[in-house]
Amino acid sequence: MRIALLSSFYPLRGGISQFNASMLEELGKCHDTRAWTFSRQYPDFLFPGKTQYVTPEDEAAPVKAEATLDTINPLTWIKTARAIREWKPDLLVMKYWMSWFAPSLGYVARHAGCKSIVVLDNVIPHEAHWFDKPLTKWFLKGCTGFVSMSESVQKDLLSLRPDAPHTLQPHPLYSHFGEKLSREEASALLGTDPAKKTLLFFGLIREYKGLDILLEAFRDLPDDYQLVVAGEPYGSFDKYQAIIDSLPGKGRVHVFPDYIRDSEVKKFFSAADLAVLPYRSATQSGISSIAYHFDVPMLVTDVGGLKGTIGDRGTGIVSEAVTPEAIRKDILRFFGDPAIREACIKAIGTEKQRLGWDRFCSGLTGFAATL
Repeated sequence: MRIALLSSFYPLRGGISQFNASMLEELGKCHDTRAWTFSRQYPDFLFPGKTQYVTPEDEAAPVKAEATLDTINPLTWIKTARAIREWKPDLLVMKYWMSWFAPSLGYVARHAGCKSIVVLDNVIPHEAHWFDKPLTKWFLKGCTGFVSMSESVQKDLLSLRPDAPHTLQPHPLYSHFGEKLSREEASALLGTDPAKKTLLFFGLIREYKGLDILLEAFRDLPDDYQLVVAGEPYGSFDKYQAIIDSLPGKGRVHVFPDYIRDSEVKKFFSAADLAVLPYRSATQSGISSIAYHFDVPMLVTDVGGLKGTIGDRGTGIVSEAVTPEAIRKDILRFFGDPAIREACIKAIGTEKQRLGWDRFCSGLTGFAATL
């Protein structure tokens, strides 16, 4: 099959670019593939992080992709659609996660000259706006089929387009972060105490991810606990720093407020006993795929698809409420019963076998063949 991919690719950085690179590599094993990406993904004033692009320190593997699509220049939408159409693909694969991309991607989908499949991270973004639904509805109408990676996203899809051809394919594992380090080596690299129970909050720091909830939960944990916070803040970190400064155990909170390069990811997960995802809202989380790779159990809140993709699979435990008290209670429960950790790690081993890129991509192309 001849497959065109249009989404974020190198030199754009972040989890979506990493996902797309892995998908492109796997699809390329059996199909003729070609990638297009954004010449401008967001205007700088709309991007809350430090940079949208790979830096020399990121050590990201280059991906060959044609940077033609500017989300705010309709002339480039025409150019990109024409370039894809002239290549004559059988299938166009895109990623969708927020309504900002609906006009540009929706135009290309309608004019690419082939059927299109969209891998949905989100249908409705975590930080919603009044225009999200109308823009997303227009985008969805122009696409042929959809791949959801959680039941929560699938439900959102069908709420906006009930007749949408769709399939459910769980988020595959990230496996490009290297081998796990010994706990002692990882702790030495981070400057943490390998003898303490180590909680990890990992990834971009955004309001909906609930870092403040975890910090308040940490307030009354015993001295043999420590917390590692690793990720770039989207916006100001001042609110979180104020909570940290107020904690009696603030010396046991280790903050790494930067974009975490691929080569550095392993030291954070190798030092961790439990990854905590205290999210206020969610669909699925790419963090779970990294945690699986490093055999780290998770504590998640019962929002979006987290219960179904983690709690029901036994790879972590689900907190009964999105509150500091509930999170603290379940942290203590996890460490108070060694059998919970053992069961989670056994379940993670099972998930590793199920969530390969080969299965995800064969599911996607098999679904495409039915359209």
